[in-house]
Amino acid sequence: MVISMKVCLGGTFYPFHKGHKKLLRKAFQMAGEDGSVFIGVTSAAMAKNKGKIASFQQRKRAIELFLSEENVLKQALIQPLSDKFGPTIQGDFEAIIVSPETKPTAEEINQKRKQQRKKPLQIIIVPFVLAEDNQPISSTRIRKKEIDENGTVLPQD
Repeated sequence: MVISMKVCLGGTFYPFHKGHKKLLRKAFQMAGEDGSVFIGVTSAAMAKNKGKIASFQQRKRAIELFLSEENVLKQALIQPLSDKFGPTIQGDFEAIIVSPETKPTAEEINQKRKQQRKKPLQIIIVPFVLAEDNQPISSTRIRKKEIDENGTVLPQD
C-alpha cells in the first residue's frame, strides 16, 4: 500500500539554497508518489522587510526548475502567501514541513486548527543544513555574502 499525504510548507525561498532543497525533498518524500505538496511563497509585500528580494515569479521559477529536476513538479502547487499562515488553518493538509526556525509558526497553526476543531498537522522538522563553518545555511547569510547557496564560506575583504 502506498501512503500519500497532503503536505505543506512555506517560505521566501530567496536566495534559493541547499537548505530549501532539503525541505522540499522532505516534503515530497512525505507526500509519497500520489500525494501533493502545497508550497507557499511569500508575496512581495510580505517579504519587503527582508531587503532586496527577487519577484514572486522569479522565486517560483527557481522552485519549479528544481522540482522538475527532481521529477515531482506535477505534485506541487506553488502559490503566494499574504500572511504567515496561508491556507494551513482552513486547508485539508496532514503535515507541515518546517526548519527549527519556523517550528513556532507550525505550533501556532496547530493551535488555530484546534480552535476550529480541525485535526492538527503533523509537524516535521528538517534540521538546518550547515555551511562549511558549521553554521546554518540561511538566505540572510547568503545576502550578506558570508556564504554561497551551497554553504561555501566566501572570502571577506
